[in-house]
Amino acid sequence: MSQGQWYPPEWPERIRALAAGELTAVAPRRAATVMLLRDPGSRGATPGPVVHMLRRRTSMAFAGGAYAYPGGGVDPRDDDRLIGWAGPSLEHWAVRLGVATVTEAQAIVCAAVRETFEEAGVLLAGETAGTVVGDTTGADWEADREALVARDLSFAEFLDRRGLLLRSDLLGAWARWITPEFEPRRYDTWFFVAALPEGQRTRAVSTEADRTVWIAPAEAARRYDLGELLMMPPTVSTLRALTPFRTAAEALGAADVQDMTPVLAQARLEGDELVLSWPGHDEFTKHVPTAGESGGAA
Repeated sequence: MSQGQWYPPEWPERIRALAAGELTAVAPRRAATVMLLRDPGSRGATPGPVVHMLRRRTSMAFAGGAYAYPGGGVDPRDDDRLIGWAGPSLEHWAVRLGVATVTEAQAIVCAAVRETFEEAGVLLAGETAGTVVGDTTGADWEADREALVARDLSFAEFLDRRGLLLRSDLLGAWARWITPEFEPRRYDTWFFVAALPEGQRTRAVSTEADRTVWIAPAEAARRYDLGELLMMPPTVSTLRALTPFRTAAEALGAADVQDMTPVLAQARLEGDELVLSWPGHDEFTKHVPTAGESGGAA
């Protein structure tokens, strides 16, 4: 077991309660997160793209102290009306994301683009289907970003006000993970990959993070293995999946062949242990003594 896996101390008791029928699983909230990539662009740099990551504040109730990608929950208002759209059709996205309706697909993709703007200052949108915003650092952009964070402004309203189309072709769906049933805060999260648009730069603007880094996926995974970086299983899994690619564009081009089957943790009793596992991801299997343990990074 790697030493950087985020592991809350209350999990064993909650797993036991679920197994005993004493705990009712809450419905997961739809969410999206984006692995934002860029090529290093300098001689002597580590081969392959680097990914933008945030360290969640330790005060956060969910995954405090863990490294993650920009992301968050779907805003219900993004289901309400069609928005300016460029790239693959909503019908295509509904099939790719495994959802029943085009409005669900739109809301999930909107969440990915909106959260990337809210938490990293990067906007995957343009005035036409072939352009993308070049700079989002001005005071007027910041006012809109803060209004989106506060939910004073919907994403559709924001795009309309700016005369922008969402560039869905700049995103690729990569994976889908669902928070275990014994967690009090559950998310059905779609992972996307995107390349940093030319002319834009990330900014450390998320109030939920205390640090941001650009790091090679292999290096981030190595530091997780050493226990230096705390992460959740889906973060580690997607980092490992990014390591073979030589450029951000190559990774984005490979998105359509990634398996979107939802990954949901399973818990079972084996003798004196609770065994927690993620199907298809054996490295994250966790053996928990039934007497309980201290939790934390494990």
